[in-house]
Amino acid sequence: MSIEDLNDISEDDWEDICTNCGQCCLVKLQDEDTNDIFYTNVVCKYFLEDTCKCSVYTTRCTLVPECIKLDKGNVDKISWMPKNCAYRCILEDRDIIEGGNIKGKCVSELDVKEEDLEDHIIDWEDL
Repeated sequence: MSIEDLNDISEDDWEDICTNCGQCCLVKLQDEDTNDIFYTNVVCKYFLEDTCKCSVYTTRCTLVPECIKLDKGNVDKISWMPKNCAYRCILEDRDIIEGGNIKGKCVSELDVKEEDLEDHIIDWEDL
């Protein structure tokens, strides 16, 4: 499916594409010199691990300014999206992969000091 095809999807149908893996809610670190992205097992404080959903979904971008709302205008430009993200699968014309959520594999940012984030870097493939 192309980005043009995504434009034909309604807002409700767009939201329904998400499989609630929660991987986009993980804290990511970027190397200032290389711009490489490193993924951690630290999740946003608003993430509900039992449902793999955001507890403040409608206001998340206001409460967490660095939260990026995936939409039809930017989904093809976000390079850090995980391989099994349903939106990425659609853009790459692949079947949507079920599973792979972070339930039981993450720790809340409330429990990790910012200076310790590097200690929580993981291999994205481990999810």
